[in-house]
Amino acid sequence: MNAPPVVAWTEADEARTAAWRSESGAPPPRRIAVADDRMKADAAYKLVCEGTALLWRGDFHNARQMLTALARRIDRRPRKAPPTDPALAFHRHRAAQNQRARILGMLLVPLDAELAVPLPRAPDVRAACAQAYGVPPESAAPATSVVSLRELLGLVGAYEWRRKGVEIPALGGDRIHPHYGVFSPARGEYVDLVAEAPLPSSGLAFDIGTGTGVLATVLARRGVRRVVATDQDPRALACARENTARLGVADRVEIVEADLFPEGRAPLVVCNPPWVPAKPSAPVEYAVYDPGSRMLRGFLGGLADHLTPDGEGWLILSDLAEHLGLRPREELLSAFGAAGLTVVDRHDIAPRHPRARDAADPLHAARSAEVTSLWRLKARTDGE
Repeated sequence: MNAPPVVAWTEADEARTAAWRSESGAPPPRRIAVADDRMKADAAYKLVCEGTALLWRGDFHNARQMLTALARRIDRRPRKAPPTDPALAFHRHRAAQNQRARILGMLLVPLDAELAVPLPRAPDVRAACAQAYGVPPESAAPATSVVSLRELLGLVGAYEWRRKGVEIPALGGDRIHPHYGVFSPARGEYVDLVAEAPLPSSGLAFDIGTGTGVLATVLARRGVRRVVATDQDPRALACARENTARLGVADRVEIVEADLFPEGRAPLVVCNPPWVPAKPSAPVEYAVYDPGSRMLRGFLGGLADHLTPDGEGWLILSDLAEHLGLRPREELLSAFGAAGLTVVDRHDIAPRHPRARDAADPLHAARSAEVTSLWRLKARTDGE
């Protein structure tokens, strides 16, 4: 395992160093200044905008208030009118989001060797940090580290998601518990589509890119006798195994590490790939952003070779990319044809998430028109 990056700063006229933690892959800051409860928000904002990170040594609750104050100053910046071109509007929105995340990520807090925050009134974050970073080995030498407060709060939120779980109506209200870094099935439209589409067979199904294992569980609960669920992310594999065991379907769901397809063919192959062909800015965003439509194209390109005769491939895909001008419908249909596939049917569902109704969202026009579809695909025969 590679050693983590190191950050360095001067404090009380002494040179200090610590390990840098960033699950988002953000590079360590080059300049760090020590800050505490006496620092004013305007002074802090000026420093972080200029590229100087602030290592907080004051009260933890005051650090959270400082983070909120920095966010307010970012959001008060004058905004240009959104461009009429939806693709340009999307890319500008993403750039603004990334810049906002970069600035807010410059407020840092320390972690001790046990992954606790050694600040007054700090909550106990050890379990949340251990979930994301791993439990420090007992034999390890004492070491301190530094993490963005924004990331730390995200770890705590993800820990609560995992602890409480997400209620899935298609599973009779049972809950899926997403691990840190694994996309949560909070948007349930795609789950409902898989729960309701007519099954071509109840013998065997492949679930490609299983994530939390929610679709594999739905298929098993619908009576599919064997489901082979694949993923290449170790966190997703562990998450899917835990959820299928908790929900009583582990005897019917086999979790396999694979890039897309397992070996063999199945009468049903299901895939819910990322729906926006753009570059993610953090590992968890790979569930939403698929650079160059790699997973989509890989699924379509290999589907015919993994279907039994008369088998079906279910592609669950939002059309948000079409409304953003990032992938026209014609391109998707052409990809079907190039892969030797034909469309049997399509089932559509409108989004229920709050953003679809938020007129203040810069991408509201696209989000309000979004539809998620389950495309039922078959391998084209010579006569078609």
